[in-house]
Amino acid sequence: MFKISVLYNNPENPSAFDAYYKDKHMPLVNQIEGLLKYEITRILSGPGGAPSDYYLMAELYFRDEAQMQESMGSPEGQATTDDLANFAFAGVQILIGHTLDL
Repeated sequence: MFKISVLYNNPENPSAFDAYYKDKHMPLVNQIEGLLKYEITRILSGPGGAPSDYYLMAELYFRDEAQMQESMGSPEGQATTDDLANFAFAGVQILIGHTLDL
């Protein structure tokens, strides 16, 4: 499986970030055809309780690389990516990889 991991930096206004993410961004994510599943994780801390640079992690799963490329290249995928500029003001890290069966 191929996966896109999105790490969101700590926002200046967490409640505004959460409201936008839930009400505006997630409806866009839910329109991406070929998306097998997603997981959203609220980051509580780093190791040993240390503060984390990240607030939220989103992981989007696709069957394979071709499906990921097709899905994210679609109008719905592009709208989701373009939407980051509307709320992720603190910045994001986007990582692409594939899951391993070890």
